[in-house]
Amino acid sequence: MTSRSPSGRAGPFAGRASARHGWVHALLTVLAGLLAMAVVAALGLWAAGAADLPDGAFGPVVAATMVTAVGGAVELSGSAGDLADTQAGLTVIPLSVTLTGALVIAWGFLRPLRHRAVAGAAELAGWAGRVAVLWLLALIGLTLAARHTFDISLGDDVLGDLGDLFGTSPRVGFTTDVPLSVLVGVVWLAGVLVLALLVARGAPLPGGLLRFQASVRPAAYATVAVLLAWVLAGVVIALVVAATRGHTAETFAVILLGMPNLMWLALTIGLGATWNGRVEGPFGLPMPHVLDEVLRTPDVAELNLRTLSEHDGRVWWLLVADVVLLLAAAFVMAARSPARIRAWQHAVHMAVALVLTVFMICLVGRISAHFGLSVLGIGDLGGGLSGRLFLRPKLWGAIGLAVPWGLVTGFAGALLARRVRRRGEVRPENES
Repeated sequence: MTSRSPSGRAGPFAGRASARHGWVHALLTVLAGLLAMAVVAALGLWAAGAADLPDGAFGPVVAATMVTAVGGAVELSGSAGDLADTQAGLTVIPLSVTLTGALVIAWGFLRPLRHRAVAGAAELAGWAGRVAVLWLLALIGLTLAARHTFDISLGDDVLGDLGDLFGTSPRVGFTTDVPLSVLVGVVWLAGVLVLALLVARGAPLPGGLLRFQASVRPAAYATVAVLLAWVLAGVVIALVVAATRGHTAETFAVILLGMPNLMWLALTIGLGATWNGRVEGPFGLPMPHVLDEVLRTPDVAELNLRTLSEHDGRVWWLLVADVVLLLAAAFVMAARSPARIRAWQHAVHMAVALVLTVFMICLVGRISAHFGLSVLGIGDLGGGLSGRLFLRPKLWGAIGLAVPWGLVTGFAGALLARRVRRRGEVRPENES
């Protein structure tokens, strides 16, 4: 005996069981994503030395890192007594943590939907809604936990003596903008779930959207594969560097916190894009060192193939890597597409996908950080307690370059895939 009616539809008891199972699986999906993000963030911060922060700050810093990983806003504040003033600000997304959470949540979201061709819009919305509700509650908890204040030591030199004399021992605190962080975090989740449906070939779509999957899914899959390939290449290079040149802790901190930040920046630079930036004071970019050399100038510096090659000619391999990976992605896109799609259509699909990819990288790859201490109106005391770092793209130039790259590689990939048997293709019987 089963709970299904003769018509094949589930009876009321089966529907309730399915709903209960849906909530359980949604809870497991959210918990798995949070746990994965927490482990990556904690290990990365530990490798970066954050475990030595005073006053039990490590846990709140991990929570703040997770909040920023989904686009949340963390606000810094400081105080240094009546005769001194501190200023601080930080805007950066730890994309290693972001990518880990996105992959785990996407996998959990798609798992109950596999092996199906079509799903109703209401069903998909209900399943996504369960995940979103639980994710919202988790975000509220994270944002409330991501707040702390701790002292910063001025050292044993003259600056430390001034601090003792004037009572200017600086305290730095951070908190989160709860409404904004929760809103952006829910939007981030929606983007992850939509992208998961677009990329996964086995994920069901509502019947009204099936006509778009031939043009959207192969291109989305190909560009996501390019992003993951760049990150994987960066991890391999970093491990080789750690094994041959040392700095193991710093290298693992970069891998676990910011590897996509560096490698997706390299992807855009390989396309010919330019980023503006500057580094002063104790801030710096941990690897590769050539980035710090180019950006540590009196004025705003340009970061592109030309300026980097003046310090290290090997950066031209970024151009070669982009050619190889984008051609491979275009080939995969064409091979996964129906045979009826023409080469010029593949070119357009690849161009649109690459433009959206570069736009995303330019949005999430921006970095801004500053900290300063002044006593009696005298700024930049101590050198090591003042600094500034920022990195931002020339957005429209990067997007403009993505268009011809996508058109050329998309067309070439379609030509290379002509000999591959594709869906909907019928070959003559005498053709092998």
